[in-house]
Amino acid sequence: MAAEGVHRARVVVVGAGPAGLVAAITLARAGVASLLVERNPGLSPLPRATAVSTRTMELLRSWGLEDEVRAGQLDIAYVGAFATETLASPDGVVLPVGVAGFEQAAAVSPTTVAGVPQDHLEPVLLEHLRTFPAAEVRFGTELVSFHQDTDGVTVVLRERTSGRETTVRAAYLVGADGAHSRVRDGLGVAMDGPDHLAEHLTALFEAPLREVVGERRYGIYFIQHPQAGGVFVPNGSGNRWLYGTAWRPERERLEDYTDARLTTLIRAAAGVPDLPVRVVAKGAFSFAAQVARCYRVGRVFLVGDAAQRMTPRGGMGMNTAVGEGHDLGWKLAWVLGGWAGPALLDSYEAEWRPVGARRAARSAQEGPELEGAEALAEDLDGRLAHAWLRRGHRRVSTLDLLGPGLTLLTGPAGHTWADAAGAVETTFPLDVHALDGPAAGALGVGADGAVLVRPDARVIACWPAAVDPRTDLAAAVRSRWLGAGGPG
Repeated sequence: MAAEGVHRARVVVVGAGPAGLVAAITLARAGVASLLVERNPGLSPLPRATAVSTRTMELLRSWGLEDEVRAGQLDIAYVGAFATETLASPDGVVLPVGVAGFEQAAAVSPTTVAGVPQDHLEPVLLEHLRTFPAAEVRFGTELVSFHQDTDGVTVVLRERTSGRETTVRAAYLVGADGAHSRVRDGLGVAMDGPDHLAEHLTALFEAPLREVVGERRYGIYFIQHPQAGGVFVPNGSGNRWLYGTAWRPERERLEDYTDARLTTLIRAAAGVPDLPVRVVAKGAFSFAAQVARCYRVGRVFLVGDAAQRMTPRGGMGMNTAVGEGHDLGWKLAWVLGGWAGPALLDSYEAEWRPVGARRAARSAQEGPELEGAEALAEDLDGRLAHAWLRRGHRRVSTLDLLGPGLTLLTGPAGHTWADAAGAVETTFPLDVHALDGPAAGALGVGADGAVLVRPDARVIACWPAAVDPRTDLAAAVRSRWLGAGGPG
């Protein structure tokens, strides 16, 4: 069919998974118009990932979405995995899963990890995105092609039902379209690292397994039954679960796993011969630990599974995607809003590709999982320290003080920093907040010290004590990561 006239959007985001939704939300909250397209007719109906990390929950909390997200929280009492022969077996061993415990997280964050199926999280994100006039969402729309030049990206889209094509001219294109990314293929970017590390078949089903596990309410169960080994994962309210087991796709077909066969496997793994089971869906996937050779080519970026693939081990795949989507979103918004020059966008790959590569490689390693403080440090990734303080009648976190621009947090005697902030000329907001003594101490500064923080809670500079606030602050706000001033 003939293409229609050229439409315009500041940013086109391809893919409505967590990475794409978060990128589009971050842009929309900054007032930047974006077009989010998804080739499927709606969000995925499958639960997929369930571990929403502490850092991801901090972001959702900052958007006012924590309660809505936790409304879909799984009934999990303990962070960890339970390894046993069958669910009904009386004995088992608790294993770490790469996530810090609730109490450990609460000590360093205003929130904690949550067990929330992806098919609950994504609708919450989509509903939030649709509250912003700057955001447009089109389902059933696929990427046909794109071409970039020095001034922007020309994107050709097609409605899958009608075949009608639309040409969109955008300043930037974001590929958040998953492990088999068309955007990545269009860029010709290769993936490094192993593929097909393991082949797993999964079945989403309903069965009264909560009665079987009793008080042993974990987020994952490793089943060691000789004929039905695999994993059970609670995946929704009530009796919805996921069962996964290794299979040999080169010798078998997915169709060979009938509902009756899957029911037999699930009953054996549960240790309940007469367990009532209703199979809802089944599928198969390969484990991989790969990272794209680059996350950016000109005006086109890769985020989430398009940028790196991880095994489920450690539960960081979706959370890394969220972090990348947020980071790229605010940096694009700054550049498009004239708050920073295009050089700021170089920091996206520089900061996130090492994280994606490290986490992907770790997901393929054998041996014990990260746990406790190590797991929490990996998740928080050096963000600003959390401390509680009073603001009127409210108790707020230091993280709650961060604005869309830069934020200067000073000690209780930091008036010289406030004066310096007023004298520094910037293209972006520079907010100043004085902390009480304990909160300042938690951030590593004294009574007359200060910390300069980005909107993603990364610390740009920390001054334990005031020396030359005006000179120091001026140098920090013009540091390399901001690039040259002016719109992109």
